[in-house]
Amino acid sequence: MAVVVRAGAAPLWWFGVCAAGIGVLPPGVTGRRIGVLAGAALFLVGAAVVALARRGRYAALARGTARAGKYDVLQDRAVTVRNWRRGHRWWLLSAFAVALGSSFALPAAGGMLLAGLGTGLRLKAAWLGRREHAEETLLWVRVDWLDRRGGRPAGKNVKGLRGTGVAAGDAAPGGTRRRTAELV
Repeated sequence: MAVVVRAGAAPLWWFGVCAAGIGVLPPGVTGRRIGVLAGAALFLVGAAVVALARRGRYAALARGTARAGKYDVLQDRAVTVRNWRRGHRWWLLSAFAVALGSSFALPAAGGMLLAGLGTGLRLKAAWLGRREHAEETLLWVRVDWLDRRGGRPAGKNVKGLRGTGVAAGDAAPGGTRRRTAELV
C-alpha cells in the first residue's frame, strides 16, 4: 500500500521544483518576495494536508489486514510505480503547466505547492512504513481493487488489505526499493 502512496511523491516533487525554479524568473504581479513567501506557506500547508489526510481510513484498513492468500493478485513495486505514473501522467503534466502559469501572478508559489504535495505523500508513506515495521508485515492492496489508473489505495473499492512478511516482494516497509543485500 505504501508503494502506491509513494508512487506520486517523486514526480510531484520534481515537477514542483522545476516549476518553482522556472517560475521565480518572471517578476509576477505580486513580486518575487511575496510569491516565494506564499509558496513557502503553500508548501507547508500542502505537505501537512496530504500527510494527514485519510489517516483514519488507512489505519482502519491496516487493522483489518488478512494474510495474503494463494489467489490474491499482488504486484511488484516497479510495476505498481509504472502503472501509477502512466495512469496519472496527464494530471502531472497539467499540474506542472498550471504551476508554471501561476508564476505570472505569484512567482514560484505553484511549484512550491506541487513540491509540498510530493513531500506530503512521502511523509504518509514513511508513516505507513513505520507501521509496517512495527507490525513486521508488509501491507498490500489487491491490484483488482485499485482504480483504473492504478491509484486510490484507500478508496471505497478497497475492502481490506493483505499482509505478507517483510521479506516478501521487492519493496521494503514504507514502499522504498529493497536493497539487494537485504534479500533473503
